[in-house]
Amino acid sequence: MEKYSSYKDSGVKWLGEIPSHWEVVSIKKISNIILGKMLENAPDDQGFPYLCAKDVHFEGVSYDDLKKMLFSENEKKKYIVKKGDLLVVEGGAGGTCAIIDKDIDDVYIQNSLMIVRGFPNKVSNNYIFYALSSLVKRGYADSVCNKATILHFTKEKLESTNIALAPLCEQIKIINYLDTVTSQIDTAIAQQQKKMIELLNERKQIIINNAVTKGLDPNVKMKDSGVDWIGEIPEHWEVMQYRYLFYNLDKLRMPITADKRSRNNPQYDYYGASGVIDKIDFYNVDDKVLLIGEDGANLLMRNLPLIYKAEGKFWVNNHAHILKPIRDDYDFMAYVMEAADYTLYITGSAQPKLSQANLNCVKLPIPPLEEQKSIVDYLSKRTRKIDVAIEDANKMITLLQERKQIIINEVVTGKVKVE
Repeated sequence: MEKYSSYKDSGVKWLGEIPSHWEVVSIKKISNIILGKMLENAPDDQGFPYLCAKDVHFEGVSYDDLKKMLFSENEKKKYIVKKGDLLVVEGGAGGTCAIIDKDIDDVYIQNSLMIVRGFPNKVSNNYIFYALSSLVKRGYADSVCNKATILHFTKEKLESTNIALAPLCEQIKIINYLDTVTSQIDTAIAQQQKKMIELLNERKQIIINNAVTKGLDPNVKMKDSGVDWIGEIPEHWEVMQYRYLFYNLDKLRMPITADKRSRNNPQYDYYGASGVIDKIDFYNVDDKVLLIGEDGANLLMRNLPLIYKAEGKFWVNNHAHILKPIRDDYDFMAYVMEAADYTLYITGSAQPKLSQANLNCVKLPIPPLEEQKSIVDYLSKRTRKIDVAIEDANKMITLLQERKQIIINEVVTGKVKVE
């Protein structure tokens, strides 16, 4: 792509040189910014749905499982979101932003979000989105915020953020170009995820499930396990409940205050319902154990691993069960625990929960210890090639994402000219 005929120093290190006829402006000067309403829980789920930080991602806005709170008539007018609005995260993943790309009725924002509405005679919201996301993905929000606590990209910080502003007619060309190019890259990423990674993971799980429920000997005599998800198992295997297979260490955890660790430089890994996470209530265990979530959407969605292997010192919050095999192979138990169907033992849908009492009732197929070790050896060899293929697919996705970001950065700072 060609460059502009002349450039000037923007005076902003994040922007560098910009085309001579572009301006450097703060977002405050070209838009109206609205910080959402302070959280007030509505009694008995009354009120109106609202969006918060967890619902906004660079890829778009999620409207699933929105909570509700009360809004007065004046507040409804102020905090309602409309098609075309730009939402920016204030607290948490500060600076993350997305465009409301469809018509929605009676949805509002909580104060972990801000609405940005550009002045129509100066700027398009889509242009601000591309310019702001370019800065944030290069570390701008981290650089201007205090990360000692939860990162807050405040309204004041957003207002003072400088972007390179092209004339309105050029903005439209830039938006159209980036919409087209990024859509093509997103399609390529989705194909990698769908056709490669999902299929590879599915194949891997089939291999694991067969090994941990049928064993390795195709000629062994089988019997009915009495459990739907397990089906038939080798005749000499057992079916046992969790309560007889694990020491449950939940009650042995000693509470530890948040000031005993550094948020930015934690001494140990920490785990919760969705794996490695960041929460305040932590417990310290010094052991080699298996972790399974106690609550959270992942219990039903299974879009992340359900079982985590942890060794040594680590922090565990009160949203995960800590389990140590009583006599069985640690690695085999991790495989069979991940393969198990927990559906009948999970209560609640909006807030799924797998209680300790219900977990204790889950049944697993258990071969003799030496056979467990043989299955682990077999699976580590069979799945290694699949893991390499998944890693290669993820590398390709990373390269595509990096290419996408380079294109956005070059275009919104005027390093290349869009025709």
